[in-house]
Amino acid sequence: MARSHHFHLDAADHSVTVNIYGGHPGLVELLVDGKETSHAPLHRNRPQHVTGELPRDPPLTVTIHITPGHGTPRCAAVIDSAETLMPPRAF
Repeated sequence: MARSHHFHLDAADHSVTVNIYGGHPGLVELLVDGKETSHAPLHRNRPQHVTGELPRDPPLTVTIHITPGHGTPRCAAVIDSAETLMPPRAF
């Protein structure tokens, strides 16, 4: 993943955004309601997982699964055991 990719999903009354920055070293960041909640180095050509929380009572875990591929990677959010594909977003 040499270039940047951005994904967005509205889930459980919260905004979930994933930014993937290519390059060396790359970075994956997870934003909930516009605030960074987690980040991790980008592992080229390997699946990536990033975990954060949605601010609820009790907090709800959100796990992001990123699968690299040709072109745009696949990005899915797992919230409350349900996986939802995150659509790409223009930045």
